[in-house]
Amino acid sequence: MTAADVQDREAADALRVDLKREQPTLLLVWADQGYAGELVAWAKEALGATLEIVQRAAGEFVVQAKRWIVERTIAWIGRNRRLAKDYEEREETSEAWLYLAMIRLMLRRLCPIPGRNAYAAI
Repeated sequence: MTAADVQDREAADALRVDLKREQPTLLLVWADQGYAGELVAWAKEALGATLEIVQRAAGEFVVQAKRWIVERTIAWIGRNRRLAKDYEEREETSEAWLYLAMIRLMLRRLCPIPGRNAYAAI
């Protein structure tokens, strides 16, 4: 996580340090145009992964499939009271709550409770 005033490319430099160790099986990464440039070549050489830059549609608003995945997931996470705001002091705690939120979401979809709306507010 970085501050809002940090540019995407600068944040990517910090990410490079641990990415290969943390994600050894990574094959494909989608990123927005802020990550275009030398990071694409670095991902191919150092990780053996393809960094695909998702292009924005020119002109009118068009829902973009790859971007929609991220936005939709963030919306699902935001439905959890603890994750609606940034209350946590430690990154590890925030990460643990994210895992719990997604586990809960998956369980509710895999084993729905009869008579209960699966998409009701959590």
